[in-house]
Amino acid sequence: MRTALIIGQANAGKTLFLLNFARYLGVERAEMTVQAAEGGTFTRSCHVERDRPLLVGDEPHTTRGLQSLAVSLPARKRARVVVLTDSTGLVDGIDEDRHVRLAVAQTLRALRLADAVLHVVDADRVGRQGRAAIAQVEVQIARYLPLRAPYAVLANKMDLPAAAAGLVTIRRVFHGRPVFPISALKRTGFREVRRFVARYV
Repeated sequence: MRTALIIGQANAGKTLFLLNFARYLGVERAEMTVQAAEGGTFTRSCHVERDRPLLVGDEPHTTRGLQSLAVSLPARKRARVVVLTDSTGLVDGIDEDRHVRLAVAQTLRALRLADAVLHVVDADRVGRQGRAAIAQVEVQIARYLPLRAPYAVLANKMDLPAAAAGLVTIRRVFHGRPVFPISALKRTGFREVRRFVARYV
């Protein structure tokens, strides 16, 4: 089964995107596969609406492992199943927390196996803080990944005031890469993301 890995900094909106994009594709309940960064894999039943408060939080690094949901994408003859995988937030340098270090390393390993990458960037934060809000590791990944996998930037939080300015900066920093303005919260911009996933995954 082909996979799309969702990456980005902590609190960029990766998990909310996973859940709301799955819901946009018609998923209400699913088995979520969780790969712990320290080893071990298990599955749990997930209700994408009801379980959102358990999976999405304001604290950084709420997600400390790989969380995957299978979704169905329309195709000509029959629907295709694609696995969307959420990951731990990327950071520059080495985090003091051992669990975060392990989880980030797991995310970087998963990049090698992904069939496509959806890179979520907080456009509102970039609009308020400028280019410095984009981590160097994100830029390096963007430079590396197109060599081996389809890659798109999802400029998230377009429902917030500073996001429009942030989108301009994001397009400049990731020049030459597809950039889709979205709001994971409001579920806007998902049609373009669906087309991208359907085409490349």
